[in-house]
Amino acid sequence: MSLIDEDEALIAAALNGSAYAWEKLVKRYESKIYNHGLRLMGNRSDAMDLLQEVFLGVYRNLHRFRGDAKFSSWIFRIAHNKAIDLSRRKRLLTGYPVAVEEDDDPFEGMPAELSEEPDVKLMQSQQNNRTLALLTQLPVEQKLIVELKIFQSMTFEEIADMQDISENTAKTRFYTALKKLKSATEEKHALS
Repeated sequence: MSLIDEDEALIAAALNGSAYAWEKLVKRYESKIYNHGLRLMGNRSDAMDLLQEVFLGVYRNLHRFRGDAKFSSWIFRIAHNKAIDLSRRKRLLTGYPVAVEEDDDPFEGMPAELSEEPDVKLMQSQQNNRTLALLTQLPVEQKLIVELKIFQSMTFEEIADMQDISENTAKTRFYTALKKLKSATEEKHALS
């Protein structure tokens, strides 16, 4: 059974009241949505807020999922919309753009993928923090395209469908974001 078929079976069971199916569906996507939120929002607290809002929205609207697209595309679209809403609310409340909190290690508690060696973990953590700091400098639309393309391995066609934009617009936003990230990296190295 493919992942798409499994999702459809879980959705049907969850809609029929199966708490087990709902829990399995959440467990299947929670780390992906959390990591997605972490890269979009820039800190653990906002990523957790996003995670909660996404799954609350999915729970309330699961009956509206028509199956026209993959469930993963649908849930990431919800995450995208909620991330934009949270970013706007935070900007309105603080008057400043969302940024990575200096003393907040967004990867604390996350398993090390390559090694458990302390020096490797430190190097990975520093690189992750630099990447997050650079991503927070991008506008939300560009940040989302980078997130979906690089971290979620979506095609430009899938991104365009999810975002309700043309494939060329998705490509333009992606390459513009990469150019900005490259300039920011080069600028940072020049100052070092």
